[in-house]
Amino acid sequence: MDDIEAKVIETITQLNDEENLDIDFPESYIEDLSKAYVKNDLTDDELTQLIRKLKMAYDRAHVEAGEAVGTVAAQSVGEPGTQMTMRTFHYAGVTELNVTLGLPRLIEIVDARKEIATPTMDIYFDEERRDDEEFVRTLANQIGKSTVNDIISDFNLNYGTMEVEAVLDSKKIEEKRLDREEINAAIEKAFKKADIKGDRIIVPSSKSDKSDSKFEIRELRLLADKVRDLQISGIKGIGKVIIRRDEEWIIHTEGSNLKEILDMDGIDHVRTTTNNIHEIGEVLGIEAARQSIINEAQNTLSEQGLSVDVRHIMLVADIMTSEGTVKSIGRHGISGEKSSVLARAAFEETGKHLLNASIRGEVDDLTGIIENIIIGQPIPLGTGSVGVKMDYKNE
Repeated sequence: MDDIEAKVIETITQLNDEENLDIDFPESYIEDLSKAYVKNDLTDDELTQLIRKLKMAYDRAHVEAGEAVGTVAAQSVGEPGTQMTMRTFHYAGVTELNVTLGLPRLIEIVDARKEIATPTMDIYFDEERRDDEEFVRTLANQIGKSTVNDIISDFNLNYGTMEVEAVLDSKKIEEKRLDREEINAAIEKAFKKADIKGDRIIVPSSKSDKSDSKFEIRELRLLADKVRDLQISGIKGIGKVIIRRDEEWIIHTEGSNLKEILDMDGIDHVRTTTNNIHEIGEVLGIEAARQSIINEAQNTLSEQGLSVDVRHIMLVADIMTSEGTVKSIGRHGISGEKSSVLARAAFEETGKHLLNASIRGEVDDLTGIIENIIIGQPIPLGTGSVGVKMDYKNE
């Protein structure tokens, strides 16, 4: 590939010398041109034509000084959002998991919500483990939530003795690759008076000394629910897990706990991810959170068949993460923290912002767009970004 890249660079240099094109592509463009040259088996003339066309597209993509990139980005992301409204106020299933899609998901992203509706993870494995089915299934059972209800064959409420009786299913325990001693320990820890004999578990009601029979029955039923719902394995925050095989084994989870998953053996730390942007920021840092915003927004739009230039989404992600934390676009984030009093007042809670600014004696320097529109001045964009100074000389 180095020889191919050298040939591409040589062709670019030749075009610059002969046609004075002033081509200065980034390294990633050189790599893409080299791959296209090999993949499509291009001739030298075809490579030259491709470079010319790429140069034209590259020049068109440049932003002029003074262009309103923020407004264009807002329009470019907002307009597809109006198309998503009609068809996406619902959840769509990915195998057996529910995932928030469409406009609700896009709103979650730009609002930078810490508690999202359907957190999920895609867990990938390293080269040694990605084809090891036994390892993947064992790990899936370790991280997925398993309750007593998942491993019992029989369950009864004995109203005579006021006890909850359950019978463990050895086959289900084996299928889930669970440890019997850990199960017993979890039950004994949760219910101090539990009596475990082999597969049979008896948990007496602590309220059996009450004289009110209705009270006793209600307490017994509540105890039965607690026994059924007792979690005996799994990682906090993760519920259901789905194992899927494409080119390799992958685990999809309902719920998320990126930190604990990445601490486990056999996990691919590069590709394993979550759709919870705040969690990525806490575990992997602000740059990873920025990239997650871009990826999630692009995936949400493309899933609806919509295409937005990635640079608009990158600008939104940059603004949301520029101060080292993930902030929302709304009044509790970027819009509510603008330095301009008038810009803050124009967004929401006008009276509150003006009153607080008056109390503090704030000064608005009128350096932004909104505040200049409000008072009727030219905005500092386009031709308005150029100032003219006149120097009078007294003769």
